[in-house]
Amino acid sequence: MSDETSQPEEQEPVEAAAEAAPEAVEPAAEVAPESQDAVADAPEAAVEAEELPEETKREKPEIPGADLVPDIVPEGETAIAADDAEVDVYAGDDTDAPAAEQADAEPADEVEVQPIAGATIDLGKDARYSATGKRKSAVARVTLKPGTGEYSLNGRTMEEMFPRVTLQRNMRQPLEAVGYETKMDVIALIHGGGVSAQADALRHGISRALVKADPNLRGELKKRGFLTRDPRVVERKKAGLKKARKRPQFSKR
Repeated sequence: MSDETSQPEEQEPVEAAAEAAPEAVEPAAEVAPESQDAVADAPEAAVEAEELPEETKREKPEIPGADLVPDIVPEGETAIAADDAEVDVYAGDDTDAPAAEQADAEPADEVEVQPIAGATIDLGKDARYSATGKRKSAVARVTLKPGTGEYSLNGRTMEEMFPRVTLQRNMRQPLEAVGYETKMDVIALIHGGGVSAQADALRHGISRALVKADPNLRGELKKRGFLTRDPRVVERKKAGLKKARKRPQFSKR
């Protein structure tokens, strides 16, 4: 009797497992077609990769950047080629001009100063025109007289007094603007200041002497800045400071 009663109890778990098994197998059967489609699509993707042109394929070098070509511009050449440079549409066409004229053309930066027209200065034998020019602490007492364009500055020539070519050019500007650079001599006594300040003071004095020789030159000389007295000077030292504005180092402790 004990054996018969135990058999139904053992069959119940088996039947429950059999009922659960089909449910577990059904999802697996549903997933299988999707995986088959993915496998079927894989050869097509491989074929597409093989059909790509060779130009689009780029082999990765062992060293990064080894296949790149450096863009180095030689010294004296521009980075932009002549063909790629921007062309000025509004510029005139100089292609018809002779090559000699283009070669002799002066750069745009160098502009010749035209002499002042209508300057009438009396160049009599006893004509003398004196004036005083200033710059910073330099003072130049200038006298103009008829001559050949010589400079006597403190008894020395211009080259001995001012060896720098830039300063010599600045001093000649007033007489060159009037057109009398080879018709008048300059005699000056200069003191105070440095070399640059003395040269500016001399130019200021020559300009003021030219206005005395011909008052009609005042407008043109003033336009060119020869009669303007440069008021810039060194700022004075203040009490408690090292210089005009420089302060001693601050120490918190």
